[in-house]
Amino acid sequence: MNALNRRNFLKVAGAASAGTVLGPRIHALAAMQNEPAKTFGPNDHIQIALIGAGWQGQGDTGVAVDVPGVKLVAVADCYDGRLAHSKELWGSDVFTSRDYKEVLARKDVDAIIVGTPDHWHKQVSVDAMKAGKDVYCEKPMIHLYTDGPEMIETAKKTNRILQVGSQRVSSLIYAKAKQLLASGAIGQLNMIQARWDRNSTLGAWSYTIPLDASPETCDWSRFLGTAPKIPFNPEHFFQWRKWKAYGSGVAGDLFVHLFSGTHFITGSHGPQRGMATGGLRFWKDGRDAPDVMLGLFDYKEGFNLALRVNFVDGGEESEGLVFTGSEGTMEIGGNFVSVNRVPRETEPGLAIGSYTFDMQKKITEEYNKKYPHKYPESEPAAGFEKYVAPEGYADRYDHFKNFFASVRSRQPVVEDAVFGYRAAGAALLSNLSMEKEAVIHWDPEAMKIL
Repeated sequence: MNALNRRNFLKVAGAASAGTVLGPRIHALAAMQNEPAKTFGPNDHIQIALIGAGWQGQGDTGVAVDVPGVKLVAVADCYDGRLAHSKELWGSDVFTSRDYKEVLARKDVDAIIVGTPDHWHKQVSVDAMKAGKDVYCEKPMIHLYTDGPEMIETAKKTNRILQVGSQRVSSLIYAKAKQLLASGAIGQLNMIQARWDRNSTLGAWSYTIPLDASPETCDWSRFLGTAPKIPFNPEHFFQWRKWKAYGSGVAGDLFVHLFSGTHFITGSHGPQRGMATGGLRFWKDGRDAPDVMLGLFDYKEGFNLALRVNFVDGGEESEGLVFTGSEGTMEIGGNFVSVNRVPRETEPGLAIGSYTFDMQKKITEEYNKKYPHKYPESEPAAGFEKYVAPEGYADRYDHFKNFFASVRSRQPVVEDAVFGYRAAGAALLSNLSMEKEAVIHWDPEAMKIL
């Protein structure tokens, strides 16, 4: 680490003086969402529609309409019960339809939230952009590699805003981590370990099926879309993440968050190669997506990424990343980022106890000539720093706030289609590696499998 970077870290971390061992320090981060809200008149509202009103879609919409100047006007979903519940949540005047194209045809819709199963992300997003709507597309952006280039190209041709929904890219915790890493807080980065573990039925995607689920209340053929045509199956409809035909497994659901966070903090575009392994260890309920997956990835920037998702974990749900550098570690948890600074020694040290006393004396004299002792204050500080988000902070709110700011200004979003494709492409690489039982090579710049 050079001297400039060391000084940057001391400034960022708020260290008192070099050469001292810092006691644990905890700092509160200021949330963007606590800034005074702007006032918008009725004619200034961004009017949005939700397409895919499941658990994630309704959760996204609930956050989106909390952003000042945003109003929900329409909802599309293939289950009648969700359309009815949307009116219960957001008013009887909300337009609802099973057919998302009826929503896209409305002149009063400025932007949409895509909360559909993964296999519909591309088509709904492309149709929306061609209809003149801006798009907030849930992660993973793609279900197939061929989806990415079409979504990127459509966004360019239509001049529409497309933001992908990995909200950690807008998180103040991740922004602080990015600043700390760039300042040299942990020296030269060489490894990242990231995890997302769960031990619950709902965490493993076995969502509750409504009692009225039937071909009459569910538009089964519309739900299937490009997926293989099979008879109506309520588990496939309401628990779709468990099958590859509609979802992207643990890689598309959770690896992609870890890739997005890693790429945002490091500035990398993605791994050059990777391999993954795993399988169905516990949830053998007919699903074909694994419940345990491990992945290893090489980055040209000189670090390795190790990922883990485990739906059979024997504890509470846990998510986090640990960045290991040459002079310390940085950890990200649910609402904090911390740095444990351990500066590297500047001298090689002596291991001379097995030699004669005379030899020990001579070696020590030569050593002191070659490595003259420095004053302690010339050395970088060691210690522990922790930065904590305000109570109740929600990065998803900031992600939507950033999206709507781009919709208004027409300036680039924080997580565009290229960023989203690179993160999802790395995640799908994991699935491909498991299927082929092989190391997969990926070009993160060209965004192509090699």
